[in-house]
Amino acid sequence: MHIHEKLYINGQWIESKGTEKIQVINPSTEEICGEVPCGNDADVNAAVAAAKEAFKTWGESSAAMRSDLIKKLSGKINENAQKIGELCALELGTPLQTSVAVHGGMGMGVVGSYVDIPYEMEKEEQLGNSVVIKEPVGVCAFITPWNFPLHQIVAKVMPALAAGCTMIVKPSSDTPLTAYFFAELIDECGFPSGVFNLVTGPGRTVGETMCTHPDVDLVSLTGSTEAGRRVAALAAETVKRVGLELGGKSASVVLDDADVAKAAGAAGGSICMNSGQVCAALSRLIVPREKQDEAVAAAKAAAESVKVGGAFEEGAVMGPVASKSQLDTVVGYIEKGIEEGATLVTGGTTPPEGRNTGYFVQPTIFSDVKNDMVIAQEEIFGPVLAIIPYDTEEEAIEIANDSIFGLSGAVWSGDDERARRVAKKMRTGQVSVNGGSFNVAAPFGGYKQSGIGRELGPHGLTEFTELKSMQL
Repeated sequence: MHIHEKLYINGQWIESKGTEKIQVINPSTEEICGEVPCGNDADVNAAVAAAKEAFKTWGESSAAMRSDLIKKLSGKINENAQKIGELCALELGTPLQTSVAVHGGMGMGVVGSYVDIPYEMEKEEQLGNSVVIKEPVGVCAFITPWNFPLHQIVAKVMPALAAGCTMIVKPSSDTPLTAYFFAELIDECGFPSGVFNLVTGPGRTVGETMCTHPDVDLVSLTGSTEAGRRVAALAAETVKRVGLELGGKSASVVLDDADVAKAAGAAGGSICMNSGQVCAALSRLIVPREKQDEAVAAAKAAAESVKVGGAFEEGAVMGPVASKSQLDTVVGYIEKGIEEGATLVTGGTTPPEGRNTGYFVQPTIFSDVKNDMVIAQEEIFGPVLAIIPYDTEEEAIEIANDSIFGLSGAVWSGDDERARRVAKKMRTGQVSVNGGSFNVAAPFGGYKQSGIGRELGPHGLTEFTELKSMQL
């Protein structure tokens, strides 16, 4: 049992002003595995005051100082990848081996990628009689989700630290244990007091106070599009900078000259990664109509080969979804797909055989899906793949872009140049071409209702930067 009784504010572990507690549930067993304070407005105010005071010096610190501390933190993350994986497995349910590799590994990659980026802040640009310089935005408020407990924190914290910003982090109440461990590592590294602050609590109180606080200069949320609309509206009251990394319903377009079995097999397997709880999940597979049967067979075989089990069970590849509410949501969408007349290829609404405890759902695939169906338009956030047939390349692109979202995508073709040409026509923030892998140094973010701004790499730094022109 992981019990945390205090919040991390101004470089110290202090008692919360709130009296209630948040219980953390292990989704593999439905047992309580941790407890954290339920913070309130007073805790947010204390954290913001600490961050505001710390910004006076941290905002003017040297790039070398910030780089050295980030390098130290990178070493701490690397040393503790196993522990991070274990915590994510416990509170999120991702199988341990995957959790160490993905949750721990991505954390290592993101933190390490920011070691040299502070020096970008010292670069100046001459434009005629003007010199353009970069300055940090100021005090930042970060609201992070449960699906990637460490990655979604460091994707915001690292560029903010590199720029010279100070911050308050509110992790998801479903997965706060990893955030506490990260705060402990921050503390061990010796970052100045007030630079990083951790406050746990509900979004409707702690999160909304962060969004409206007059001394917060930027608020960044990773979450649902609905939550993004709320954050943007609240932040508008004080005209603060907003970063939003929101939902997705990303399409994998398989062109008629592609290896259909390879592309569909990849889709059937990848939809199970993190139990489908990935904002950039390729949850729509768009295939040539005459090759749909081949695609269905490959995707079905891949999905049915995935071993579902508890996070600490030997050989488990896919764990449970994160919570009972998420399980109900995913099952509801599967029921909707059946009602809409899509063909249920594999999976369904019942738990995997023998799984009567834990929030388990079967890897599920639908074929003969029409793009106006709910299961093709709304983000399910579970291991559910919709296979949509098309007749022409132009129609495939139209289907891919017929979405309120635009976060990710993929193109498969036997001709790399053709694949790139189609990729450029997809209205989405990133596109994998013939299986290209995720890059933590490349900008991540979406078009349309998938968000505002970009995270990761040097482009992520710009979100935390103010430009000042000095006319000489």
